[in-house]
Amino acid sequence: MGKGRTMKRQVVLLIFVLLLSSVMGQARYSIPEEMAKGSLVGNIVQDLGLDLKRLMSGNARIYTGDSIQYIELNRNRGVLLVREKIDREALCRQTTPCALHFKMTLENPLQLFPVTVEITDINDNAPVFTKDERRFEISETAVIGSKFMLEKAIDSDIGLNGLQRYTLKPTDNFMLKLHAQSDGSKKVEMILQKPLDREKQEHISLVLTAEDGGEPQMSGTMQIHVTVLDANDNAPIFSKPVYKASITENSAIGSLVTKISASDADKGSNGEVTYVIGNNLASVSTLFQINSEGDVILNGPIDYEKEKYYHVDIEAIDLGGLSDSSKIIIDVIDVNDNSPVINVISKSDSVPENSVQNTVIALLSVSDPDSELNGKVHCAIEENIPITIKFASNNDYSLLTDSELDRERASEYNITVTCSDEGVPSLSSSVTLTLKISDVNDNPPVFERSSYEASIVENNTPGLSIFAVKAGDTDWNQNARVSYILEDSPVNGVPVSSYVSVSADSGIIHAVRSFDYEQIKDFHFRVKAQDGGSPPLSSNVTVKILIQDQNDNPPQVLYPVQTGGSVVYEMVPRSADVGYLVTKVVAVDVDSGQNAWLSYKLQKATDRALFEVGLQNGEIRTIRQVSDKDPVKQILTVIVEDNGQPSRSATVTVTVGVADSFPEALSEMSDFAQDKEYDDNLTFYLVLALAVVSFLFITCVVVIISVKIYRWRQSRILYHSNLPVIPYYPPRYSDTLGTGTLQHVYNYEVCRTTDSRKSDCKFGRAGSQNVLIMDPSSTGTMQRLQSEKNILDEPDSPLEQKPPNNDWRFNQGQRPGPSGATGGPEVAMGTGPWPQPPTEAEQLQALMAAANEVSEATATLGPGTMGLSTRYSPQFTLQHVPDYRQNVYIPGSTATLTSNPQQQQATAQQAAQQALPPPQVSVQPEPPKAAQTPASKKKSTKKEKK
Repeated sequence: MGKGRTMKRQVVLLIFVLLLSSVMGQARYSIPEEMAKGSLVGNIVQDLGLDLKRLMSGNARIYTGDSIQYIELNRNRGVLLVREKIDREALCRQTTPCALHFKMTLENPLQLFPVTVEITDINDNAPVFTKDERRFEISETAVIGSKFMLEKAIDSDIGLNGLQRYTLKPTDNFMLKLHAQSDGSKKVEMILQKPLDREKQEHISLVLTAEDGGEPQMSGTMQIHVTVLDANDNAPIFSKPVYKASITENSAIGSLVTKISASDADKGSNGEVTYVIGNNLASVSTLFQINSEGDVILNGPIDYEKEKYYHVDIEAIDLGGLSDSSKIIIDVIDVNDNSPVINVISKSDSVPENSVQNTVIALLSVSDPDSELNGKVHCAIEENIPITIKFASNNDYSLLTDSELDRERASEYNITVTCSDEGVPSLSSSVTLTLKISDVNDNPPVFERSSYEASIVENNTPGLSIFAVKAGDTDWNQNARVSYILEDSPVNGVPVSSYVSVSADSGIIHAVRSFDYEQIKDFHFRVKAQDGGSPPLSSNVTVKILIQDQNDNPPQVLYPVQTGGSVVYEMVPRSADVGYLVTKVVAVDVDSGQNAWLSYKLQKATDRALFEVGLQNGEIRTIRQVSDKDPVKQILTVIVEDNGQPSRSATVTVTVGVADSFPEALSEMSDFAQDKEYDDNLTFYLVLALAVVSFLFITCVVVIISVKIYRWRQSRILYHSNLPVIPYYPPRYSDTLGTGTLQHVYNYEVCRTTDSRKSDCKFGRAGSQNVLIMDPSSTGTMQRLQSEKNILDEPDSPLEQKPPNNDWRFNQGQRPGPSGATGGPEVAMGTGPWPQPPTEAEQLQALMAAANEVSEATATLGPGTMGLSTRYSPQFTLQHVPDYRQNVYIPGSTATLTSNPQQQQATAQQAAQQALPPPQVSVQPEPPKAAQTPASKKKSTKKEKK
């Protein structure tokens, strides 16, 4: 009955507290721990006097700071529900009462409601011993009343659900005694109530049971094993029943906390005391340790914010198993080691730029877990912003506007809140909030220019974009979204919308139709820029469009009139003088500018030498005197071109009659069609003839160049071959019995090269006569044989390999003298002397020409090589080859070759050495030179350069 009354009183008290909290704007609830997720905690709307609409419009939510959120808000129902299963023992340990403190926030306007939910305990934890068994060694001489400290059981529950009593069974030798302590716990001692006799019972087993008072009742047990010993009859005794100490948080591990001591009256090993920590809590037994000297040492980190003091149970035990117990109370001293913690309870991401002063934009909660001055906090914000901070209540702060806002000046603010405590040294922390200023439509669109002007070329494609107008609005988002509208106005009596259109989004102006410069040259209209605000703001601008001309019209000939059925004839009398005005071509172009500048040109005429057309005025005039030979009918084609790009043109045909009377010209005008066909055929044949003549000319040029190249290559082969020092003679030349007689007369065609590079040969011919060439500077002679035809054409060519005969010969005594005088030897040709002996001038001229050729050939082919080239190339065998060194006279030498081969070879070498120029050239009288040809002059000049 008493328990039921107590429960009723608690319920009545809870209802009273809830009613009081609702009236004061606070809510308090009490729920048991371990409630299922989603369980109902309470109706927050009803308890705070609110309605569901306020919860929805105010965006109601739960703020718990850094703590775990166990309770959630259902805005649709207006109730608080269990979000996470709550374990009171994990949340509050042994602290009573255990409660959750949080706040519910509402926006627009900002409101804050504290909420407290008390968590009541249920019997969900059984008493537990940290050890399953305990062993004692007790001397049989132990006196009755000896105390043995037992380990306390732990029950996380509180109140009636916590540990209530201990029982020990059996109770033959020992009994339990409980001692209440200052922290509410009980010390358990096992008292000897009957002397022990080791001889009767050496080992005793006991069971210690701990029970709580919950429903249903729960318990835990521990086994106690007692071994009976002999001797030790005095227990240790502590010097103090309670020890007190203090230590600063964050002290280093190994620091000395305090010192304890206990004495034992026994001697020897029975008087040796050891100290142990009797607390069964791991948090205590691991933080501290006691050595054999009684020094209590810190063994782990301690934090004032977690535990402000510690109760440490200690025991002193001698080797006989006797013990005594005591307690150490350790206070933790706070140090300023925590910076203030800033939590944003609620904030507005943006406010309109026309907000009134002192508008709340954020609520902050600031806490510092340190104590006293170390936990006293002050907050401030930076200056030069239209925001201020004010202290609300209980470590809560609010941010408010303190002046007018302008989004166009600053669209957002970064607000840094700095909170500092009063510790030494002071610690601080800060948080930055971003506040955006939402736009209000307070600025109209503004065009980039006061007026616009653009141009477009005529004949444009419909839909072509001309240009774009652009307007800016300093507002934001929808208020700055500009739309362009074409204001309706007439242009040439029609709406402007039939000429142009404006893109509402981009402001691009498009041509609706194709413009014609000849019809409209310019027009103007107005464009309105309107933003998307409510109400919208707008502005106007004037746009002028200029049409540019294009060369889209060809010239039009006004005179002479060209019609399909009639032809205009002009008459020119045959007595007309130069510059006579025949007629004038008149043309116009409807384009403008240079597209309309016309020029006149005569494209085709029967006689171009008779008429001309004025380039600028189109006047057709005569450019010479008209004659009787000029045809009567003159057809002129005049082309009229404009100056556009590209240019356009028109042609006109003017028929002119050259006659003194109209009947005379009329007879010729009737054959106009036949004349035109005749002219066309004549042009075709002229072109064909020109092509044939050009082809023949190119063919001749190619053939001539080929022949030139072939001759040049042949001459190069001869001049660059390794010729002997002695000139070559044909194989039919032989010496019979040393008389130096030629068997036949050989007609050689000697080529005298005028220029070795060009291979142009000049052939010297003297009928059938032999020419004797004299060298005045030497004592010998050299005979050159020249023939009218090639030796290859002779019947007795060396190719036939005929044996030599004795038709023509001369001995060594018959060689010519220096000038061919009578005192010298006679020259035989066939059977007699020259029929017409050459004059001295002819001989001298031939001699000088030969000397020049020899000198030039020597310089070209090398020393000792004569400049002779013949087209005679005999084919012979060695058996028919005579010694070509016989009876050969070398100019400048007095030696005579014989028929003896060895003598001939020696004589030839000596003659060649004499013929070569000496190392030091002596000055000799220069012979008279023959008349030089231009080719020989050129050769002499080249030799001097070399």
